[in-house]
Amino acid sequence: MGKGLARRIALLSIFILGLALCSRSALADPLDREALAGMIVPPYALGEPVNDKGVWTLLNSGGAEAGYVFETGPLAPLPGFSGAPINMLVTIDRDGRFLDVRLVSHNEPIFVSGLGEAPLRAFLEQYRGHSIREPLVVGTPYGEAASGSDLVHLDGVTKATASVRIAHESILAATLAVAREKMQGVASGPPVHPDPSVDEHLDWAMLVERGLARNLKVTNAVLDTAFGKTVWAHDDPEATADPDGLFLDLWAVDIGPPAIARAVLDEESLADLQRLARVAPDDEPILLIEAGRHGLVSPDFVRNTAPDRLAATQDGLPVALRDADMTVGVREGVPEGTTMLLRIDRRLGFDPTRDWTLSALAVRLHGMLKPEIGSAHFPLALKADPTFFTRSGIATALPPWQAAMVSRKWDLAALGMLLAGLLAAVGPGMRRLAEPTVLRPARLAFLALVIGFVGWWGQGQLSIVTPLAVLRAASGGGNLAVLLYDPFSLLIWGAAILGFVLWGRGLFCGWLCPFGAMQEFAHHAGRLLRLPQWNPSPAWDGRLKAGAWLSLAGLLAVAILAPEKAETAAEIEPFKTAVTTLFQREWYYVAYAAFWLLLAMVTFKGFCRYVCPLGALMAIGGFLRLRRWIPRRAQCGSPCQLCRVRCPYGAIRKTGEIAYSQCFQCFDCVSIHDDAAQCVPLVLARRKRVSARRRRAHEPAAIPLHRRGGRLFRGGSRRNHDLAGRHAWRHGACRPAGASRPCAGRRRPDRRGDHGGGGSGQPVQEPLRPQPAECRRPP
Repeated sequence: MGKGLARRIALLSIFILGLALCSRSALADPLDREALAGMIVPPYALGEPVNDKGVWTLLNSGGAEAGYVFETGPLAPLPGFSGAPINMLVTIDRDGRFLDVRLVSHNEPIFVSGLGEAPLRAFLEQYRGHSIREPLVVGTPYGEAASGSDLVHLDGVTKATASVRIAHESILAATLAVAREKMQGVASGPPVHPDPSVDEHLDWAMLVERGLARNLKVTNAVLDTAFGKTVWAHDDPEATADPDGLFLDLWAVDIGPPAIARAVLDEESLADLQRLARVAPDDEPILLIEAGRHGLVSPDFVRNTAPDRLAATQDGLPVALRDADMTVGVREGVPEGTTMLLRIDRRLGFDPTRDWTLSALAVRLHGMLKPEIGSAHFPLALKADPTFFTRSGIATALPPWQAAMVSRKWDLAALGMLLAGLLAAVGPGMRRLAEPTVLRPARLAFLALVIGFVGWWGQGQLSIVTPLAVLRAASGGGNLAVLLYDPFSLLIWGAAILGFVLWGRGLFCGWLCPFGAMQEFAHHAGRLLRLPQWNPSPAWDGRLKAGAWLSLAGLLAVAILAPEKAETAAEIEPFKTAVTTLFQREWYYVAYAAFWLLLAMVTFKGFCRYVCPLGALMAIGGFLRLRRWIPRRAQCGSPCQLCRVRCPYGAIRKTGEIAYSQCFQCFDCVSIHDDAAQCVPLVLARRKRVSARRRRAHEPAAIPLHRRGGRLFRGGSRRNHDLAGRHAWRHGACRPAGASRPCAGRRRPDRRGDHGGGGSGQPVQEPLRPQPAECRRPP
């Protein structure tokens, strides 16, 4: 016992040490000159460093300065979905045109263990040829939203919207910083923030007087003049009919400072703005109120995206605008009209205390089938009062793992409660959970929650990719930052490791694996459809289970011998298709995942039992188990085989012993063990008790006897004695004088079938014996 415990503790220590080494993995250091030079696209070459922020000059084939090369990580360390910055190498010319954008390092879970890096690299290729002066946005225009708009749309990546958006903003922030300093001569400093300590009593009239709220009016006549002498000059009949009417009546006010926000917004909208500030503290809110015909956006505009009829610039470079998707109510005295709240990310270099320009775009169409599109811009100069802002020092970024935890704190809280409930149910509450009326509905409800929340929402499907990353890091070929930067999956790994110690592999494989849960639902669907069930014989079951070990061995060999192919080899797991991308992949990946789900309808969890390499690794982790937690009886295995026959995983041997390396913790055997109606030893014991009770019930009862007139009677009234005497004589129950026992003569069977009497005044009846001569019939 002591040696076994010591062995398990040693294995657990090694495992924890491995995780500790993983946690020390940090982001890769900035590229050195040799590494940078190898990533420059010919005919360009790497020049000399410009500053200590990783900006280098770019040389053309003649050796002249042609642009700049820089990494986004040091200049714009915006935390990604994983909590760590996405580092890319950007090459631009002297006019701010992108020559190349390449991925250097990242730890985004969707691209590490989900889609792979290919979609991210394809996204970055779209920047080539575009200029930083263009208003670049990620997404697809809807309907006529792109007609006449200045926005340049880049195609995103399905299922990776957040990661791609962060990559895009990192590129813009770093490039704008270089462009302002090297091309515009404006050095970027720490961003400004609204100062909550400034508390002035303001109203709308005061805001207008101090220039904090500014207005732009454009009449229909001015609009026609803007399109004069063009093919669109007469394409707006409403403007021609009412030249003095207002096409644009736009008010703009920066409501980032709390004092200004209180002067403009009603109580409900002010509370909404404060919640927005807590969620996005780096965004500057700009309120627009438009009372003309412009409408601010096109009819096909989609909320929470970049407005297609507005644009902004600062220092000659575009400013990224985004709708805050918030309904705004204003106080009395504030102009009425169409309201819109814009968000501008200050981390991208925007400074509201310096001059910037907001432009409203007017669009006209000429023609019917394929109309020509014309546009005109009407600018409004804006500048916030520096009194309401403060410029903090350079902010110290949180460690990536802390930033990741902050960004997913609500998901982590929900997952923590889910895991705590599960541990309580399968631990102290195991017997209650295993009751036949509780187990099936409780288990299916929890597995549905695992698929929806853990799998599709939280992207918490564990994969063999993570252990392979551990192997690569151990050999010096990578880092394990994803274990820290994806705290949701890390928490599930922690629960799985705890499960190794307490139960073996079953906690994860049986309760926390989303794809395993999908297979279990497929199995129940097959039973409801009355599909024929095919299960291999015990001999073939043992042979097929070797497939999981072969899969694991093959992946380890690929990771060591051909690490660049490890990600492709890991596609043996259908997790990425069924869980990560929700079947939104190429048809052959979808067909592969669907095959295993269809097979599960006739063969219980075929992938988990016979192929899954992660399951084989979990079985190895199960050797850390410190106890035998499934209750057993001496009769289990000999003679009872019910649990072994019922076990869908083949985890019970003929001897009744549990093979914990194959146990998925379904609790079916625990339910049988505790159920007196199913467990064979309990059923047999109950039958013996019932038979014993029945035998005792048929034995004669010990009833008090008394003697009268030489005869023996059982209690009763005196007036019944004569009748009782005749009855006793007929049944041979009289006692002659001097006899030591009642007469055992022949008796007649009782009409009621009662061989022992039992009524009041009834004589004792004995088995049939020859009647002695002394016996006389009573008168």
